[in-house]
Amino acid sequence: MLNITNNRIENWVDVKKYKSAVVFEDNKGYQNIKKTIWVLGILLIVFLFLPWTQNVSGHGAVTTLKPNQRPQSIQTIIGGRIEKWYVQEGDFVKKGDTIIFISETKEDYLDPNLVENTGNQVKAKENAVSSYSDKVIALEKQINAIQSEKNLKLKQAQNKLKQAYLKVQSDSIDFEASKTQLKIAKTQYNRSVNLNKEGLKPMTDVEEKRVKLQESEAKIITQENKYIASKNEVLNATMELNRISAEYAEKNAKASSDKQSALSSQYDTEAQVNKLKNQFKNYQIRNGMYYITAPQDGYVNRALQSGIGETIKEGTSIVSIMPANFEIAVETYIDPVNFPLINKGEKVRVWFDGWPTIVFSGWPGVSFGTFGGVIVAKENFISPNGKYRVLIAPDPKDKKWPKQLSIGAGTQTLALLNDVPIWFEIWRTLNGFPPNFYEPTSTEKTKK
Repeated sequence: MLNITNNRIENWVDVKKYKSAVVFEDNKGYQNIKKTIWVLGILLIVFLFLPWTQNVSGHGAVTTLKPNQRPQSIQTIIGGRIEKWYVQEGDFVKKGDTIIFISETKEDYLDPNLVENTGNQVKAKENAVSSYSDKVIALEKQINAIQSEKNLKLKQAQNKLKQAYLKVQSDSIDFEASKTQLKIAKTQYNRSVNLNKEGLKPMTDVEEKRVKLQESEAKIITQENKYIASKNEVLNATMELNRISAEYAEKNAKASSDKQSALSSQYDTEAQVNKLKNQFKNYQIRNGMYYITAPQDGYVNRALQSGIGETIKEGTSIVSIMPANFEIAVETYIDPVNFPLINKGEKVRVWFDGWPTIVFSGWPGVSFGTFGGVIVAKENFISPNGKYRVLIAPDPKDKKWPKQLSIGAGTQTLALLNDVPIWFEIWRTLNGFPPNFYEPTSTEKTKK
């Protein structure tokens, strides 16, 4: 077995030849220094294997969790001139409290009776609409009356035409009968002449037959005139029928045209009424905009306008208000290289400017003055400062954040990642590697 004592340096070299060896040999504290170096070396090795929590640091400021709880500026919806202030900086206002009163500056709205006059115009136009409506109803009745009268006139004319046709038939029959009587009269006259020549009939009989023949000839002319007159009556009755149809068609067309004109005027007036109602409502709403009120409970931080009689444009900011009730949060900004490591729901340690703090980034458990937070949102679009914005809310399972915090106060954050040995973290930092990528707890639960 190898004897370790034989390997000591004094067994092989005469150390007394060297001054430094003699000095340390005579120094009693040499053994203590040696032990101390060994202890420090062992502690350093043990230290390198201690657990270290990787983290992602960020800088930001205190804000609110909901957008409607953040400081806001109140703008004027209309332009005007400042007439009176009802608040001062630092005042607490409730929702609906008057902040400032402005007067009108546009010439279109300077009339103090503008709303009343517009209301009277609306009433007048509504009465005009009613008048046109009554006129349309009257014209509809007139059209119905014209149609009824037309039907009666047509029936009357049709009866006359029918009577004329019947009279033509009667006169035609009489005319034919007259022709027959003329033939008979001519035959009797000729027979009487022949018999008179033979001496069988006296001359008086011939004269009588001649008179009858002349009467028949005169009668046939009369009957022919009656027949022609009856035909003319048929033509006249037909023309009267057509005249009645044309006359009442013209009356009906005129009444219908008047009705359509009345309807057109009615619709146009109704459109004007709707436009005036719109203006009337706008004027009423505008009158209520002269008093600018608080949209929610809060404190007047700063008056952005000042003075009396100053003219402001529409959309001009008047005052800045901080809501009274809000849920505090922290917005922090991280480097793009660390952005994939941040996930919603992960734990974060936060400390605030002006608050006593002792921070050990790798050992969050021994840090003092830090508060727990939870990541509730992160933006996927880079901010103008070249970093990504992350929103952090208080951790309900950790101690409450200080009530003395004010919106806008500076903060620093540490997003906690994996636990690794210190030697690995030193090696990673020296080589410029990012922290280890890890899967968030919420993802594992989702998989299960």
